[in-house]
Amino acid sequence: MNKMFVEENSVYQIDCTKAIWATDAVHEIYRANKVGLKDIDFIIEQEDNILLLEYKNAAIGRAVEHRSNFDPNAEKIINNIPEKYFDTLHYLNLLGKTKRRHYVWVLEYPHGSSVTRKMLRNKIMKQLPFQLQTSLSDKVKIIESFDVLSIAEWNEKYGEYPLRKVEEK
Repeated sequence: MNKMFVEENSVYQIDCTKAIWATDAVHEIYRANKVGLKDIDFIIEQEDNILLLEYKNAAIGRAVEHRSNFDPNAEKIINNIPEKYFDTLHYLNLLGKTKRRHYVWVLEYPHGSSVTRKMLRNKIMKQLPFQLQTSLSDKVKIIESFDVLSIAEWNEKYGEYPLRKVEEK
């Protein structure tokens, strides 16, 4: 199984060779089965955790040309990120993947900073099931954490799965 995945613009790749299991195929499976569900870009299984990685790079040339008006605070985007998490839970459940789930949105965009990413994280966290799971159970969790990171922050925190430009080694 290939564990080197290239993102949609073919500029960056993620090396998941150290993962127990990893995939970038959720979108293709959902589309092939004609289900109207949204999906996370990459899923990485570790010994005790599953990382769900949504990737958006609006700072690279091709993306800037097509999305010059990209606004990560737009309501559509803020609502889309939680939907992708919830819809991907079906995929994980059908595969019996029940480890702790950590959701990360790697986001690069013009004028982005750690402060703006934290503000986005706080907005989006309100739509994820943190409060719900606390209200219903002190044992079962459907999400452990959520974060919005830059590529550099991802590489620092999850260096065993580096995100690098395709031509870099």
